[in-house]
Amino acid sequence: MKRVAASAAALALIAVTTWLVWPSGAEVRGQDQTITVVDGPADDQRVQLDTTFFPPPGGGKAPAVLLGHGFGGSKRSVRDEAVRIAKEGYAVLTWSARGFGRSTGEIALNSPDYEVKDVKQLIDWLAERPEVLLDAPSDPRVGIAGGSYGGAIALMTAAHDQRVDAIVPRITWSDLADALFPNTAAPLSATGDAGTSAADGLPEAENGVFKRMWAGIFFGQGVSLDSLALGGRPEATRPLTPEQARCGRFRPEICNVYEQVAKTGRPTQEAVDLLRKSSPITVAGRIKAPALLIQGQRDSLFPLSHADANARAIAAGGTPVSLAWFDGGHDGGDGEVDWVFEQSSAWFARYLKGEGAGQAAPPVSGFTVTRDGGRDPGTRQRVRLHPETGSYPGLGGTATSAVELSGPAQNIANPPGGAPASISSVPGVGGLLGGQNTPGVAIDMPGQSAAFESRPLTEPLQLTGSSTATIRVSGQGGTEATLFAKLYDVADSVQPPSLPAGLVAPIRVAIPEGATSAEVAVTLPAVDHNFAVGHRLRLVLTTTDMGFATPAEPATYQVSLVSPKLTVPTVGTLAAAPGGVAWWVWAMPLAAVVAAAALLVTGRTRGRRPTAVPAGDGPAGEAPGPAVPLEISGLTKAYRNGELAVDDLSFRVEQGQVLGLLGPNGAGKTTTMRMMLGLIQPDGGEVRIFGERVTPGAPVLSRLGSFVEGPGFLPHLSGRDNIELYWAATGRPAADARFDEALEIADLGKALERAVRTYSQGMRQRLAIAQAMLGLPDLLVLDEPTNGLDPPQIREMREVLKRYARDGRTVIVSSHLLAEVEQTCSHVVVMHRGRLVSTGPVSQLLSAAPRPASAGNGHATRLEDVFLDLIGDTS
Repeated sequence: MKRVAASAAALALIAVTTWLVWPSGAEVRGQDQTITVVDGPADDQRVQLDTTFFPPPGGGKAPAVLLGHGFGGSKRSVRDEAVRIAKEGYAVLTWSARGFGRSTGEIALNSPDYEVKDVKQLIDWLAERPEVLLDAPSDPRVGIAGGSYGGAIALMTAAHDQRVDAIVPRITWSDLADALFPNTAAPLSATGDAGTSAADGLPEAENGVFKRMWAGIFFGQGVSLDSLALGGRPEATRPLTPEQARCGRFRPEICNVYEQVAKTGRPTQEAVDLLRKSSPITVAGRIKAPALLIQGQRDSLFPLSHADANARAIAAGGTPVSLAWFDGGHDGGDGEVDWVFEQSSAWFARYLKGEGAGQAAPPVSGFTVTRDGGRDPGTRQRVRLHPETGSYPGLGGTATSAVELSGPAQNIANPPGGAPASISSVPGVGGLLGGQNTPGVAIDMPGQSAAFESRPLTEPLQLTGSSTATIRVSGQGGTEATLFAKLYDVADSVQPPSLPAGLVAPIRVAIPEGATSAEVAVTLPAVDHNFAVGHRLRLVLTTTDMGFATPAEPATYQVSLVSPKLTVPTVGTLAAAPGGVAWWVWAMPLAAVVAAAALLVTGRTRGRRPTAVPAGDGPAGEAPGPAVPLEISGLTKAYRNGELAVDDLSFRVEQGQVLGLLGPNGAGKTTTMRMMLGLIQPDGGEVRIFGERVTPGAPVLSRLGSFVEGPGFLPHLSGRDNIELYWAATGRPAADARFDEALEIADLGKALERAVRTYSQGMRQRLAIAQAMLGLPDLLVLDEPTNGLDPPQIREMREVLKRYARDGRTVIVSSHLLAEVEQTCSHVVVMHRGRLVSTGPVSQLLSAAPRPASAGNGHATRLEDVFLDLIGDTS
């Protein structure tokens, strides 16, 4: 009977957990309908907008989200995202913007007189829906999200309609004139400082360089819409009039402006004025809706500088703003659909539902960047990291490094007709390839480019923002030079130079009458890129670029550096964060429940009794002694290609030690930790915990608490529910969990009752550490425990780990923060390329330091010096 009861209890627990994990069965049904709106200034005319409304699946009243589509798309483009948002408990309205899909009217490029007025009338319509929550009569609780064209309408509407409560614009523009006619050069004054012509207000689009290919794609998508208006079905297309064949569904004034600019390659004042009218930068100071600006790092159409301009203008009015630079954009990349959705969902949960109001930590960090974290050693899938910081530093960073460039004055030529042209990125290719285009390698035509290069770097350099350089262009007085500046990452003479994100800075330099040269400050494209040790930075200026219009007349110029210093911004406050969580991590809570059920059924339990080395496992003739917390012998693990991730690794950790596991990226630290936990099997050697050999599901693993590669929280559950479910899955009594002590470490306050999807990275990190400490395990294994924590929290964590070990337990910490390891750990193990380099007490390594502390680096610690010498000896 006991066994039957245990089986029933286990099956009940499995059923409850499956119910929690299984997707909600609530069905979301869209309601297609046509909404009639007034056609812009013409009050006597109407436009029919094709819409779909998704009521909240749970019934009742809910906040609403308007979801806009990109240029050339329609409401069908965003249907899947709309359903996903609705399942989060919102009423969602999608619509085909005027001139797109089945909607009537003419495209006005998100003009306040047309598209903005349309969306204001959609908000009026939402206010009449019984499913939509109201803040006041005719004032629905509403947010707006969308990408590119849909992102701009979110910004523009929020500026013109104060009923909008939150916005999440993605990959969109601040100044459409600057996007299509950029000029990143500012003249130097007589004192050598950058002039103020482009810095005191709007960019100098009037003197910009025409972004010919992107403008052609932009205009062409509007012209060809009639063949796609009804889903691309040939039988549904409508015959075009001659005017429609020329202009598509654009308003005539847009066609006229585009045709004039396309013929001359130069912006007109009429073009600039028209584009500025549809630009958020002109009204961003009026936005009071909290804004999460998500901008793509791979975007030559609307680069990161556009999100920066919007952020500064919105924040100047006191409105909350957060920025995220993700791996995506109009030029391709991964797109990070799930991560972007999670960030957007957390933002709307905070500002539309009020979840997390009053908490110390916001649901989304002030600034987040996606970075490449290499490949997962088990799955070989690309890992993406999301370091974050509490406030946005701007494109100038929190600090700068001066990199010295060298190179003589060089003569370059603009070829007749501007052909052949150099290549930086190919506009539109990312979309044609389904977002998988990976820019980085560029081509500079011989005779058309000048290059200036640094020495090999002696330490890594993380560029986050816009670098700047000052150049001199010499030529005939009264002429203009059109140039394109690029900053390459040069690894060696074998690999081709890499152009981060494929981005280029167009500049137009006017040489005054009577002068032979002009000096300008050049702002290079904003990127987030790490230049490795031994790599060089190369500044290149070319006379042509395939994506832009260049002068047809042949000309020659001489280019030189005014100053050899390239100013490179960095953001030191960005805290590295764990990579994306693999599917098997999310499955671990359910797998643990199944394992616990199996143990109950077979009568086995995971007691936490001290374990001695089994009699047969020690040397012959020796009596069993106290069990060693961790002993690794000859541990080896190879990738599928045969490359060794861990190579014959051996070390042991004694009771009471805090051991730091150190090594550069790719050293094998995480793979070693995963073998400690029994998550992957070694190819050779073994891991013993308290004398017992580690195998998947080994009972001794109950004496180990861990946080490695993400905790796998269920996002829809609260922090408290997550860790209680985790503990229930172990099959151990609730009284053994020591919840209060673990949660005191997390210090999350009322946030414990909120859904984890609303947590910042630092909050997730603290909850994960608390989960690892549940039950106060005898051995604690933590991978980068201080990621996402602020300095006071890091100091507290340091003392927590020391106290934990002083109480007779053992702690293993993997960290890239060597200063923290030096202050926290009693012992270290240094790994490099899978091999053991050194092991011993921290004090012993420091006393054997072969060179003075902080040699060559004013910010280095003594342990950093030792560490660099150790891994340098094995390279």
